This record gives sequence, structure tokens and C-alpha cells, in this order.
Amino acid sequence: MGTGTSIGRVRGLGSAHQGTHHWWHQRLTAGANLFLMLWFMFSLARLSGFDYASVHSWLRSAWVAIPMLLLVVSIFYHFRLGLQVVIEDYAHHEGKVVLMVLLSLFTVATAAIAIFAILKVALGAAA
Repeated sequence: MGTGTSIGRVRGLGSAHQGTHHWWHQRLTAGANLFLMLWFMFSLARLSGFDYASVHSWLRSAWVAIPMLLLVVSIFYHFRLGLQVVIEDYAHHEGKVVLMVLLSLFTVATAAIAIFAILKVALGAAA
């Protein structure tokens, strides 16, 4: 196989066809984050007090726990998508794969902790 044509030399080195998918997910999570954060701020503003008992009883409601879970999932997915772009653009070494794995592990672990805490309160942990 010789040097071939110029298109033959670059075939397989082009786009991975993931840019649009990634871009679209970032925009969807950004919109969801905006909507859910507005709900969260208005919902907190309507609380009668910010003591432990008031917030605990507020979070026990399914009408609060479900949007909170959606907020956590959306924020952490958006966080991961954004940092993935930073790693892909600015990490110019072989450790890029390790950084992506660490990012995924960190994101899943912290989101799982937040989800566990919300579920623990919503499903009846004692005050």
C-alpha cells in the first residue's frame, strides 16, 4: 500500500461523529438545570423557616424529592459533560484516558451520595 490519495491518508482520522450529540446533551441539561434551579429557589423561598425540622419535612414530600433527584442527576451529568470537554481540549498526554475514568468515577460517586441522602430523607429517615 503506497501513500495513496490525500483522502486515503486521512480516512479514519476525522470526526468521531459525537460532537452534535454531546453539544445537544449539554444544551438539554443546561435548560433542565435552569428550570429546576428556578423551582428550587422559589420552593426554598416559600419555606416558613430554614431550621432542620422545616427543611426535613419539606424534603419528605414526593413533590419535592422527585424534582430534587432530577436536579441532582441533571447537574452532575452537565458537570461531567463540561469537564469532559475541558479534558479533551487541554490534556495533551497519554493520561487523558485516566483523567476521563477518574472524572466518571468522581461524578458517579458524588451523585450517588447526593441521591442517597435525598432518598434517605424522603423515604422516612428519622429527624
